[in-house]
Amino acid sequence: MKPLKQLTRHVTVRSGIIVTAAIIVLAFSSTSARRLGVAAMAATAIGIASSTPAAAADSTDTAIRPFKVKASDADLAELRRRIVATKWPEPEPVPDASQGVQLATMQKLAQYWAADYDWRKLEGRLNTFPQFTTKIDGLDIHFIHVRSKHPNAMPLIITHGWPGSIVELLKIIDPLTNPTAHGGSAADAFDVVIPSLPGFGFSGKPTTTGWDPQRIARAWVGLMKRLGYPRFAAQGGDWGAMVADVMGTQAPPELVGIHVTWPFTVPPDIDRAAQTGAPAPAGLSPDEKQAYDQLDFFYKHGVGYAQEMSSRPQTLYGIADSPVGLAAWLLDHDAGSYALISRVFDGHTEGLTRDDVLDNVTLYWLTNTTVSSARIYWENKFAFFAPKHVGIPVAVSAFPDEVVQTPRSWTEKAYPKLIYYNRVEKGGHFAAWEQPRLFAKELRAAFKSLR
Repeated sequence: MKPLKQLTRHVTVRSGIIVTAAIIVLAFSSTSARRLGVAAMAATAIGIASSTPAAAADSTDTAIRPFKVKASDADLAELRRRIVATKWPEPEPVPDASQGVQLATMQKLAQYWAADYDWRKLEGRLNTFPQFTTKIDGLDIHFIHVRSKHPNAMPLIITHGWPGSIVELLKIIDPLTNPTAHGGSAADAFDVVIPSLPGFGFSGKPTTTGWDPQRIARAWVGLMKRLGYPRFAAQGGDWGAMVADVMGTQAPPELVGIHVTWPFTVPPDIDRAAQTGAPAPAGLSPDEKQAYDQLDFFYKHGVGYAQEMSSRPQTLYGIADSPVGLAAWLLDHDAGSYALISRVFDGHTEGLTRDDVLDNVTLYWLTNTTVSSARIYWENKFAFFAPKHVGIPVAVSAFPDEVVQTPRSWTEKAYPKLIYYNRVEKGGHFAAWEQPRLFAKELRAAFKSLR
């Protein structure tokens, strides 16, 4: 196992049965196609176990192809068979989660997953949204694109992270595109574009190295320009925040500003102290001391998954093969999110539901993207907490149960063009998923000055 210092340098510096069916039909209408004057061939999903949903195209292909999700009955039956056949270990010999995801939680999850969970509900929901694929830099990129009915809506590209997916962003689409139905005004409206990161979900899986946050950031600018937007904003959390932050450092003229829920603000000396497990430096304000304690806890207890994926992503064969193994791997991201999910499977009602959690896990398993999604950690060369000198307008919403709730003082130093900062009263790492109304309200306020 790599020492933490090496991990930080690399993270921060650096089968189931697949049954595939394809149906190709002609189509000459989509919102994006009409707006761009594109008459594209429609392509349905090629059984969602495939991560390359569109027909092969050459490097000059800029077509935008409508996309639908359809899992095979055989894949869903195989999923249930594997869940039921799980070989369980003994219970953890401690009364808490200090050794990892607890057996009781996983067995409750597995029981519900095998007996009661219905993937077709998510599939139907996804297919109510306009979905597309287009080839960018040689790779098929899947995205949801919903235009507001209100004029002058602000175009906004929103990027998910790991262990999330587009699933974590579905609840905010209507509040953002249809604000008058959710307590906002027509002037708050957004056109929303939600892509799947390369190697995630329905996007293609890179077959060569080089799909790092910088390349993804450039691809997202290309996507928005292809959709006909000469001016747009970007938003993200987790890896989505990294992509948005990098877009901010690249500062393409079309990008008017960014909003992040995982900001990159930790001063280098603070980061070094936390990595070594040193006591909090003297002179910190209460908010800074709280952030330092969160960072210290994460370095001591929360970097196991990042350590493995940043150094050996290809090794995750067993996790990719076992649905329950995959579920445990995705749940074990941060203490706050795991505690919430554990309570949900104990029957509590808050933030997420059991179906929310299993929608996301099932998407990973059916698309076989456990390993391909992990490679973003290996590709990344940026420090994951450090400022990157973003020179364009930045808005930050600091949710209390995020891995680190960044204080205003650090945020103002990291982002000299900070246009909005708010410490939100509730919500965690999956802010848009857990608190969609609050999240939508934050975005309306964050970008108001840039409209």
